[in-house]
Amino acid sequence: MLTLFCAAYLAEAVRSGLAAVPRGQVEAARSLGLSVLQTLSAVVLPQALRTALPTMVGQFISLLQDTTLLSLIGLLDLLGMARSVMANPAYLGKNAEVYLTLAVLFWCCCAALGLGSRALERRLDTTRPA
Repeated sequence: MLTLFCAAYLAEAVRSGLAAVPRGQVEAARSLGLSVLQTLSAVVLPQALRTALPTMVGQFISLLQDTTLLSLIGLLDLLGMARSVMANPAYLGKNAEVYLTLAVLFWCCCAALGLGSRALERRLDTTRPA
């Protein structure tokens, strides 16, 4: 279910990226004699994925934050691990420390994904001067 849930959002992001590619780009590629496959792989998809990149990264960050959904299909997620740590008698009454550590871990992962996305967007930006 998680795969279908995320796949629907990612497919919509790619679809909107494909819709954002100007029709003239396809016509120009076809006038150069490129086949349909060459047009898609060399002209359309790079522009579409560049446009859809922020949305896709946002979806990946959301997926990371929603890891508690994984417990529905039987996988142990970070929140489940925190609960098992808190069940240990040595950590009784230390709920705040465990949840704070978990929050910092989530924040670090999301911040790393966001910074990586920003760097990738800057690297793929064709509108700024070289």
